[in-house]
Amino acid sequence: MSNIDTTLKYLRESLANYDGNKLSQQISEKLGSNEFSGEGDFVKSLTDEEMAYLIDVLEQEISYARSVQNDQRVTELNEVFELLH
Repeated sequence: MSNIDTTLKYLRESLANYDGNKLSQQISEKLGSNEFSGEGDFVKSLTDEEMAYLIDVLEQEISYARSVQNDQRVTELNEVFELLH
């Protein structure tokens, strides 16, 4: 599995924690229906509203991953988080 696939897999898993939210579902559908060549292409496909929402979700998810010392998850999610800024 490539690094890109791994990063987007972690993102998809994180969004599953918010599946009751319309924007989360929208972003998950986007992830599932497109083959992105990288995180950058994925981020470029997001609307401003989706980006703002994802920043909030990733802040929470990265914080949680740090608290449970899941360094791999922190690294993977941080790759997308940095592209959003």
